Order: sequence, then structure tokens, then C-alpha cells
Amino acid sequence: MKRYERLADDIAGLIRNGILTPGEKIPSVRHASKTYGVSPSTVFQAYYLLEDRGLIQARARSGYFVRALAGLPTPEPRSDLSTQETTDVGVSELVFSVLGSLKNPHTMPFGSAFPSPDLFPLARLARSMTHSLRTLSPHDIIADMTAGNPDLMRQIALRYMVSGVMLPMEELVVTNGALEALNLSLQSVTQAGDLVAIESPAFYACLQVLERLELKAVEIPVHPRDGVDLKILRERLASLPIKACWFMSSFQNPVGASLNESRKQELYSLLCEHQVPLIEDDVYAELYYGERPPKPIKTLDTQGLVMHCSSFSKSLAPGYRVGWVAGGRFAERIARLKLMTTISPSVPAQTAIADYLQHGNYDRHLRKLRYALESQQDAMLASAARHFPAGTRVTRPAGGYFLWFEFPDNVDSLQLFKLALAQGISLAPGPIFSASQGFRHCARLNYGHSWGAESEQAMALLGRMLRSF
Repeated sequence: MKRYERLADDIAGLIRNGILTPGEKIPSVRHASKTYGVSPSTVFQAYYLLEDRGLIQARARSGYFVRALAGLPTPEPRSDLSTQETTDVGVSELVFSVLGSLKNPHTMPFGSAFPSPDLFPLARLARSMTHSLRTLSPHDIIADMTAGNPDLMRQIALRYMVSGVMLPMEELVVTNGALEALNLSLQSVTQAGDLVAIESPAFYACLQVLERLELKAVEIPVHPRDGVDLKILRERLASLPIKACWFMSSFQNPVGASLNESRKQELYSLLCEHQVPLIEDDVYAELYYGERPPKPIKTLDTQGLVMHCSSFSKSLAPGYRVGWVAGGRFAERIARLKLMTTISPSVPAQTAIADYLQHGNYDRHLRKLRYALESQQDAMLASAARHFPAGTRVTRPAGGYFLWFEFPDNVDSLQLFKLALAQGISLAPGPIFSASQGFRHCARLNYGHSWGAESEQAMALLGRMLRSF
């Protein structure tokens, strides 16, 4: 990271933490140069970058000031505590109708589930693919289909070790992306008619999996900052025969909330008390903005109750469809289910990612990716403050690439979705994230694409649409 980028990050952190408040003057170029021991040109570059992010603004003959974020007086959405005890899931038609409309490449991709492909080292991955295929023996092509590529599995196990999990290799099952890992994990511990505790709002693919497997949802509210409501979960576990929980412990989709370490410990103890397995959906864990990565609940798992699922789709290789599950006591059952369905993810894709992890400087790529996403989050928050109506609430996650907006109660996000799409703007309306199709005045917006004049214009147009309700 360059010196001006580091300085910009330091000042952005002071703004986000409320140390530099809206309307306050930031240090002059001369003062900042002296304080931080950098040249005036470095300070100017940092301030230009902060201007681009929408965090500060220059005033003629007065210096630089923190932008006023008066448009968002309450930063957090409200938790929805009105969930039913159990819900039959039937959202697929709505989800498919929304997702089907997002395929137009000329649409502003606020509704996308992925960050921009420009953020990924796809050319370097292609070289890894070429190199690894040259050395792949005919025997390994067959052997790796059922067992998984051993080099890839070693690399994944090494990353678990760094996070504090000494993972036995036999616990690891390589899958066709994280979604297959999640599907297989759920199938391994449930049967039709069972109750599964999920988040509310929830990742829409989770709802579709429950619908396909004829499972009933027990919706547990998600606090916009603290994550899943453990008090309500405790009540539901005590009163209902819940067979499994499917939760995102870090940067939950769509809200972006994360459980802190003490709440992760409390959740794990609760699950051990009731012997209910946890499917931990952790696909955004590498996209943290702070100094330390969040530790998965899997690090606490001494009883094999946690099936930890992740993939490279959000952090490295979208489209390669390589994921995995550390299946705990259920690993053998998961592996057999995989052999009965898809057999194996692509062997060439596995070998390419294994080669990249060994030789491509993955951690350097992740640092650049996190920096880009954090900068783009700042830009979208500042833009929303300028353009969205009073009464709008929004999350401020410490990772990932989604913001969850709660609009004034009179806004219908399904209608907003249709209006915006007609103007070439996509968004993800709240009802697709709910088994009961709630959150009608909420929406998820993706800030994982580069920010520019078109993004700003799209936010301004969304603001005018919101005011029309």
C-alpha cells in the first residue's frame, strides 16, 4: 500500500469512528505533512483520494472538511422481532424473477451478488491453470475427482491452521462452490419436514435450499451490528425440535453483521447444550477491513458439531466453482452425498487455484481487494447520505461488499426494484431475503464495483425514486 493510501485510510478511520465529525475541519496540508512525516504532495494525494470517496470536501480558502452525513441521522436499521415461530418457505419464484432481471451487463449492478470481476487476478489465474495442467498426470485427473486435489486441500488446511483450526485432512470435502457445501451439509443432518433455524433476513439461496428440501424455517432476527439474536435462538431451541442452524458468523448477507468472539462462544455453547449442528456459512471471511481476520466458530468446535463452509468465489475466482466444507463429525456423510450427486468439482479448476495459492501471492491480492472494497463502501455511504431521503437507515459492516438499507415505511422495495430496473439500475429488494417475504421497505445494495460518475448518478436517481413514494 502506498503512503498516501495509508494516510487516507488513517483519516477515513477517524471519520468512521466519529473522532472527526461531520462538518469538522481536518488538519491542513502543512500540519498533516509535519504530523505524519510525509511530503505535502503525499498529503494532497491522500486528500484527493478522500474526496473521491466522498468523505471530505474542499472549501475555497478554508481547507478540507468532513462531509456532513445529515441524510442518515440513524446509522443502523431496526431489528425485526416480529418473526413467526415456523414458516413454510416459498420464495423461489420471487427470487428467480429478481435474479433473472439482473443479467443485463449494461445495468448498474447494485443488485449483484458478486463484486466486480476487475478486482480479481483472472489473468494470473489463467497462467496458473496453464502451468498446473501441464504437470497434471492422467492418473491424478481420475484420482482427484473423488478425493479432491491434494495440493489444494493442503493449502486450505494451512489457512485453517493460521486461523487456529488444526483440521484433519479427512474432515475436508471439496465441493462445487460453497452452495453445494451448504446443501450437502444441510442434507446430512435433516429430512423433509424438519425445522432449521436461519437468520432473518437471510441469504436468499438459503431459503431456496430449504424450499427444495421441504424444510421449515425458524427465523431468528439479525441485529444490524451484533448478528443473530441469541436470546430468541435460546427460546426457540428450548421450545422447538430444531435439527440444524444455518448462520453466517461474519459479514452476514444481506445485513453485514458479525458476531464478536464472546457471542460466537455463547452461540457454540448453546448449540452444544442442545446438540444441534451448525452449518457455518463463511464465504466473506477473507473480506475483513480491520487488522485481524474474524475467527470462525469452527475454531471453538471440540465436538465436531460445526460444518464450516466456504469457497474462493468471493475472494479469488468467481466462476471456478471451487468450495469446501470442514464437516466435523458429519464429514463422511457429506462426502458420500457428494459422490451420489455431482461426484467432483472441476479438477483443472482445483489445480489452478492450488497453483495460485502456492505461487500467486494470494495474501497480497486480498489486501488490495479489501482496500478497494472499503474505499467503495465509503463512497456509497457518502452518496446515500447526499441523495437518499431523511429517515433512511443503513448498516456499516466491517467487511464484505453489501449495505442493507431500511427506507421510510411507505417505500415498497419491490416497486422500487421495478422502477429502478426500468432506468437501468438493479437492486436486491428486501422480500427475497425473508421466508415470510417481509422487509418490504428494505433493500440490499452492492458496492463491490468501481465507483464513478455513473454510480453517483444512479444513487441520485434512486434517491428521487425513493422520495416519490
